[in-house]
Amino acid sequence: MSEFEWILRGRCHKFGDDVAHAGGIVPAHFVTARETDPEVLKPHLFEEIRSGFAARCRPGDIVVAGKRFGMGPKVPGYIAMRALGLGLVCESMPVQAYRAALGEGVPVLAPNPGILDLCDDGDLLEVDFATGLFVNQTRGTRIGLAPIPSILRDLVARGGTAGWLSHWWQRERGAADA
Repeated sequence: MSEFEWILRGRCHKFGDDVAHAGGIVPAHFVTARETDPEVLKPHLFEEIRSGFAARCRPGDIVVAGKRFGMGPKVPGYIAMRALGLGLVCESMPVQAYRAALGEGVPVLAPNPGILDLCDDGDLLEVDFATGLFVNQTRGTRIGLAPIPSILRDLVARGGTAGWLSHWWQRERGAADA
């Protein structure tokens, strides 16, 4: 396995409260169609609430959101976020959304009440998802957040559930074949 980059450095893309998965993170028709192709999904990330988002973001950028981010156990938006190399820090998100994001290999720090007060759209951020260190380089501030739990880090580092299971299967099959 190649070394996973736990520290992301990039611009802040700030969103408020109640960003739904369907119609917010990605258009609803991608959710109902159960689209999973990252190349199809990437250009449509946040397009209904922030036109042109995918063209403006860069790998290492960080989505910072308010309360109840990504309501619902949907995955298309998280597939697009991982494919674009983005991280996520939010005030809160339902457990189904947290599970879906981690299951697709998106590094997530949640819950973090008040995180919206610590950054503005376009600020330069550095976030260490393994230690929880959140640095706003534009403001010159730093704060410690709860990191991704150690038990979930291998899942994220392997690209989510599919990557983790593939690795586990190969390891188990190798042991069975020995």
